This record gives sequence, C-alpha cells and structure tokens, in this order.
Amino acid sequence: MSWHGRELIIQLPKEHSESIAVLKACKENKVNGVIVNQHSLKLVKDSGITAYSESDLADVHIVNDVQGVKTAKAAGQTSVMVLQIESKADIEEAVAAARAGAIALIVDTSDWRIIPLENLIAELRGTGTKIYTKISTVKEIPTMFGVLERGVDGVVLAARVPAEIKRAKDKLVSLASLDIVIAKVEDVREVGMGDRACVDTGSILRLGEGMLVGSAANFLFLVHNESVGSEFTSPRPFRVNAGGIHSYILLPNGRTKYLSELECGSPILIANWKGQTDTAVVGRIKIERRPLKLVKARSGKQSGAVLVQDAETIRFVTKSGHPLAVTQLKKGDEIMVRAGKGAARHFGIEVDEFILEK
Repeated sequence: MSWHGRELIIQLPKEHSESIAVLKACKENKVNGVIVNQHSLKLVKDSGITAYSESDLADVHIVNDVQGVKTAKAAGQTSVMVLQIESKADIEEAVAAARAGAIALIVDTSDWRIIPLENLIAELRGTGTKIYTKISTVKEIPTMFGVLERGVDGVVLAARVPAEIKRAKDKLVSLASLDIVIAKVEDVREVGMGDRACVDTGSILRLGEGMLVGSAANFLFLVHNESVGSEFTSPRPFRVNAGGIHSYILLPNGRTKYLSELECGSPILIANWKGQTDTAVVGRIKIERRPLKLVKARSGKQSGAVLVQDAETIRFVTKSGHPLAVTQLKKGDEIMVRAGKGAARHFGIEVDEFILEK
C-alpha cells in the first residue's frame, strides 16, 4: 500500500523467530516490501509481500553497483541498488544506476543526512527512479518525506518488533492527504467575550495553509495562518489564531486535542485547501480574552460551528486557496472544511459509539 506516494519497506531481523512476528505485522499493516536474506525468502514470497533480496529468486533483486544493475536488466530482473552517499562521486554513481535501469536506490548517508538527499533528489528528478532512504527510528519519517518539499519516495526501517511497524504506518497515515471539502456558511454573528488560543509554530506556513479546528470533531474548519499582513500588522507566517480554547484541533496521528491542551513541543497538523498535509511543532500558545464570533457552515448533510476571534487577521480558506477574513465573512460564502464520519472521541481517539455535538 502506498500512502499518497509514500512507501514503507521493512528489513526483517536475521533471527527466524523474530522475522516471523515482524513479517506478520508487515502483512497486517500492508507495507510495500520486505528486505530479506535467502533463508527467509520463501517465507516472504508465500506471504504475498514484495521480497527484496540479493537472491535471483527475489521479486526485486538487490545489487551493490551499476554493473549489477546492468546484469540484472540483461537477465530480465527488476533491480534496486544499495549505496552509501558520502561524496559527489556517490551522487554520480546513483545517477548512472538510474540511467542503467534501476527502479530505485536504497541510500544510506553519513552524519550529513539532509544535504546529500537534497542533492540526490535534485539529480534524479525526472528519471523515474525512486529514492528510498534508510532510517533508524520512526521519528525520522516526516523529515525524510519533507526533503526539498518533494521528499524521498520511501523509507527503509530495520524493525525488530511488530509494534515498530504499526508506529511507522501510523506516521505515514498522518502525512497522507485529507478530504477537504467546500462548506457553505449559514450563520456569522458576534457572541461576546471569551478565551481564544493563538498557536505559534516553529515553521513558516504558506498561502492556503492552516489548522483544522472546530466545536465538533467531525466538522473542522480550515483556519488560515497569518502570512498575509495588513496596513496595521506585520505578517506572522508561523501563527494561526485558531479560536476558542474549547475547540478540537486535528493532530498528525489523526487524534484531536483541545486547543487549551497544546503546549510548546506539541506536534501539530498543517493542511491546505487541497488536502495536502504537513507537520509542525508548537513553539508557543497564547491564550487571551478577546471578542468572539460564531461561524456555522454546512457541507451536504453535515454541519458544524467554530468560535474564532472577531478580528481582521483571522481568516478562513476559500476553494481557490485564498484567505477570507472573518470580518468579511457572510452567509452564503464558501469555505473549506474537513467533514468526516460522525465518530465519537474519547481522549481524542475515535470510538464507535453515538455522540451528538452541536
């Protein structure tokens, strides 16, 4: 399974007993492939998962140099090349492998992690050859898929326990696209004073990007960042004035939190009007008492509401990706929301029980 173009390949442990448990988790979590030694090759092939191995019987033949790519191609075999990126010469070898017919490169880097991958991604752009990079922990996944904004095509994780595979899959799911839909505004009105949360991140957000917040977990509004300045305010592209402290906010792992629960270091989900997502980290939460405005909207049979500060710098996102200030928002306007299934939430986790939020 590919999570919107992002692939997960697992390297099996050498110990047979460990590899059986890990392979079972690979199948349950629908990983893209498994790197395996010759002794466990039949086990992997019987499971139906794509087997990567140095054996000629593998689904994908692993080679270590350009000549190996050429030999595999002559024999009608699909091949990937494994290489260490430490110098410009290694980049040149990677390009040669791509031109020779390697469908992918499995790369490892030295202490310099990002710059070599940036160079490799730039060099291989347009060749059709995929780039898989080795990682040591699940925490590296968002970084690897964010290199040069395009990111690598997949990651290779040497997993020793099944739980690592589930964590890796959950991380990939969190980076996948969301269903962001158009909703029609039904009501906009002042509701008095209240406490709102301003979320300052450690990232520069772009036009059309924001956070998903709302009073109901199954109907979240895309609230735009403050990258657009005005005559009276400077741009603050790291900030989203997200709304009332009671509001749900969607996190990278698919769970929700109340805005009041966020703090410095909390991971946060960033989304745009197309549903493309990214992650950021909270640098600061500012909770202050401000005049609030109620916004209600509907998409199909679903409707929801959100409380936001009544100010020109608080903006929603239109279907063209442009910001629309709440001070200009009116009944009939169209804005972007995430309207999901009506699942209940228990400590931010979806649970299968009836709940009505309004």
